[in-house]
Amino acid sequence: MEYLPVILHSLTVALLLIIFIIFLFISGSFAPATSSSFDPFEKYGKWPAVIMYILRFLTLVPLPLSFCNFIGIVSFNTHPQKPKLKTSTLFGPFICFRVVTRGTFPELVKKNVQRNIEICSRIGLDNYIVEVVTDTAVNLPKSPRMRETVVPSTYQTMNRTMYKARALNYCLENGVNVLNDNDWIVHLDEETILTDSSVIGIINFINDGIYQFGQGVITYANEEIVNWLTTIADLVRVGMDYGMIRFSLKMLHRPLFSWKGSFIVSNAGAERSIKYDFGQEGSIAEDCFFALTAWKEGYKFGFIDGEMWEKSTFSVMDYIRQRKRWVQGIYNAICSSRIPCRFKFGISFMMLGWLLMPFTVPNVVLVPLYPLPMWRIVNSLCAFMGAVMLFLFIFGAIKSFSIRRIGICRYIMLCFVPLLIVPVSSVLETIGVIWAMYTRKTSSFHIVDKQTTVTSELITTRHTVLHV
Repeated sequence: MEYLPVILHSLTVALLLIIFIIFLFISGSFAPATSSSFDPFEKYGKWPAVIMYILRFLTLVPLPLSFCNFIGIVSFNTHPQKPKLKTSTLFGPFICFRVVTRGTFPELVKKNVQRNIEICSRIGLDNYIVEVVTDTAVNLPKSPRMRETVVPSTYQTMNRTMYKARALNYCLENGVNVLNDNDWIVHLDEETILTDSSVIGIINFINDGIYQFGQGVITYANEEIVNWLTTIADLVRVGMDYGMIRFSLKMLHRPLFSWKGSFIVSNAGAERSIKYDFGQEGSIAEDCFFALTAWKEGYKFGFIDGEMWEKSTFSVMDYIRQRKRWVQGIYNAICSSRIPCRFKFGISFMMLGWLLMPFTVPNVVLVPLYPLPMWRIVNSLCAFMGAVMLFLFIFGAIKSFSIRRIGICRYIMLCFVPLLIVPVSSVLETIGVIWAMYTRKTSSFHIVDKQTTVTSELITTRHTVLHV
């Protein structure tokens, strides 16, 4: 059992290399030179050939993302052992698990807060509190483990920040904040569920005392799955957590590609020095704006062991709206004069990859129907990018689904379902990008509707979750 993580990691890297080799054959990288002797300008016409060559080369723009994902997967164990406590849970800094909500559905908030408290208690964590920051009171039960902070409707920041960033900034105001500079904040979404491994990882990260900010992995296929299409489409996010996010936080200790808005662990003093008052331009993707600002201020980032659980969007339209908001928020961060250009390198390639999707996705059809003579290096790089992207989906499935829960046959099937879903996911992402650019001057913070069934005295309840 001691060598099992190493064996599993070796098999995972081998799978990545096998997929890469297959893509090299498909791309024609191993084909003899004589197979590309025809003249595309004569066969397809001058301008159609020029356009297809441009579209083909545009696919190489997100190449740095693929390399960083590859390095993150290969350099660090993809199947690490569950973290173990390095110190006693009875001592250490105070931890505030902070949940931001609009308070529209209080029962859901109460249920998840209570569940997370039970997990912390099971670990033996003693010095903590769960704080719910809400626009409308949810009436949490009186408990020394819970704190409810209601953001006044009249509250306005100096820069007129909106949405979640406004609520987060309110918590840091003098007279509202109850944390010392040596305390720690763990940011969660309404739907986020802690796990034993994530709590242990957070405790170890804090007690190490090396970094001011950190983040870990979130998976989306735990417990009940409402929409299989969006859940499988989100598997790539798990792969990216283990890929480029882990590479940037664990190797570079900088949020080169930003980070997610949940499972954020931050030192209270460092967070108060930055705050969330970024104005309207930083209100759509406040997590990205905050990370880049912290990087600019010289703070260091680390990667946290363990995983938290969330759910994918419950409808295709909400999936598209979610991507639309991400594109608009990161676009605002790139265009902001508050953040120097040298801190936007990573997210700029992310943004270019998104913006070019309407032009690069058609290559899925054009490449097999209209082959072009191409340099081997270009074919090889395209094969590398395609292999890494497909692998991230498959690896996300490997990490998200449980053999014990669904059985070996369904597990294997679900690990290869992404072969069919990747084209669909690409189209949905493209729609989100086009929509984001078309409505970029009227950006808003969309509430994602999620319907879950909760068994309690055989009553079915409908909930809506703010997914940010």
